[in-house]
Amino acid sequence: MSFVYKIAETALEFEQIHELNYRTFAEEIPQHDRNESHKLVDKFHDENTYIICKKDNRVVGMIAMRSERPFSLDGKIGPVEHQLPFQAKNPVEIRLLAIEQDYRNGRAFLGLAQALVQYCLKAGYDAALISGTVREQKLYGQLGFSPFAQLTGTADAAFQPMYLTKETFEAGVAGRISKPLVNFLPGPATISDGVRKAMMAEPFSHRSSEFESLLQRVKDKLTALTDANYVQILQGTGTLANDVVAAQLSMHSGKGLILVNGEFGLRLTDHAQRFSMEFDTMEIEWGAAFDAEEIRDALCSGRYSWLWCVHCETSTGVLNDLYSFKNLCSQYDITLAVDCVSAIGTTAIDLTGVAYATGVSGKGLLSYTGLSFVFHNEEIVQSNKLPRYLDLGIYAEARGIPYTQSSNLVSALDVALLRFEHPAEVFAAISNRARKVRKAVEQVGLTILASEKWAADGIVTIALPKGLSAIQLGDNLFLNGFNVHYESAYLRERNWLQISCMNVVAEKELTRMLQLLPLLTSTDEQVFTTNSKGKTY
Repeated sequence: MSFVYKIAETALEFEQIHELNYRTFAEEIPQHDRNESHKLVDKFHDENTYIICKKDNRVVGMIAMRSERPFSLDGKIGPVEHQLPFQAKNPVEIRLLAIEQDYRNGRAFLGLAQALVQYCLKAGYDAALISGTVREQKLYGQLGFSPFAQLTGTADAAFQPMYLTKETFEAGVAGRISKPLVNFLPGPATISDGVRKAMMAEPFSHRSSEFESLLQRVKDKLTALTDANYVQILQGTGTLANDVVAAQLSMHSGKGLILVNGEFGLRLTDHAQRFSMEFDTMEIEWGAAFDAEEIRDALCSGRYSWLWCVHCETSTGVLNDLYSFKNLCSQYDITLAVDCVSAIGTTAIDLTGVAYATGVSGKGLLSYTGLSFVFHNEEIVQSNKLPRYLDLGIYAEARGIPYTQSSNLVSALDVALLRFEHPAEVFAAISNRARKVRKAVEQVGLTILASEKWAADGIVTIALPKGLSAIQLGDNLFLNGFNVHYESAYLRERNWLQISCMNVVAEKELTRMLQLLPLLTSTDEQVFTTNSKGKTY
């Protein structure tokens, strides 16, 4: 790795920040007096968040962000809002932009600028304000900074107030050559050019023959991919699809059993409760796999008429054994319903023998979020006891078009499904990425929650040890251009981080992300290096 960008967090990093601050703003730019310690602690240090650029474990660049008012710039030119040529609702002040002289070839500046913009957008800031040295005006301009107000400072150390927004960054050289974030999220998916083009096409009526033909083509592709007899396509998320399944199960006589070994199994119980359904829960440790014999004992008791479970448990990365669930339900004449939201498009699925199954467009199928599916193997008739939008029978009797449909979403999904003409190749690529991620994670010494025996290929969940923050690691990967999953409440509560392997990712980008893991999880205080002044840490 050439440069690594991260939020400063260790004592060694802050020590190096103070020294870089001194070399830049006391020795090079005479803004502050020199001292014997050769360190300069910023007066707002305790309020600053520092994004740093590291090379060989040494801080070679930094930039500080501070949102507390008044800004230091307020004290120099008055309230900045009165001087800006636009209305900034949530500005942040940027200070102490400094790069070691040996690394001022633009690459470190570019990386810091990209990390800064991504961080500010994620934090909800709409403008970044800075007093930049007039010596580097050209470089600041290339990064997207625009001048405003009058110069500040002295003749020897003059500074120009400048602002940076998403628009000015994208218009600058840095923005034009910056790469998009690499997507390791379990949704939204990475969208291909063909799918994007289909989404942006002129919409057409859902009552037209053209749409009927399109919808039937998409349904045929989905049933071929899953071996289901029928599928209905809904305008909504997986939550809607699971509500539709709950509505169907609520009309079954008898008691149900819901399997829970993660967040999305737990959500099935909430769906059932909202329909006042009678059911028991078999809950095991999150990240563990179910014991088929324990399920057999429950089902053979005669207490249950239906079973509801999750195939790929998104929250943990466990791939539950759908094959054994199907066999047991067939043996004991139990109606089986399965949440396949994170399984469809990431692993081979055979829905033969499954009464109801759910899926979505925006995960493994790599299309836009907004469509969900309910698969079924028997014909369904409508019931006036159910809300119209949740009545699967209405969809079936209307040939899948009972209400308004988006031709754009369905067209995009139609194109996305083309990559599954040879599904084994898709699943092999996902599995290959998952193996590489598991190997790299375990080599770093981190723990993957799901045992390899029952792990899903689409999602790898890392259980971080005490003292290593999943939020901090996720933020730092984000600053280096990688989007991983760590911000959902159930992940934050458990200090878990997820790397999704379902998106198409260039091999070099996967390698680059995996090379970052040891650099972002090692303890700096245990590493000795030499800075440009010859001092050893």
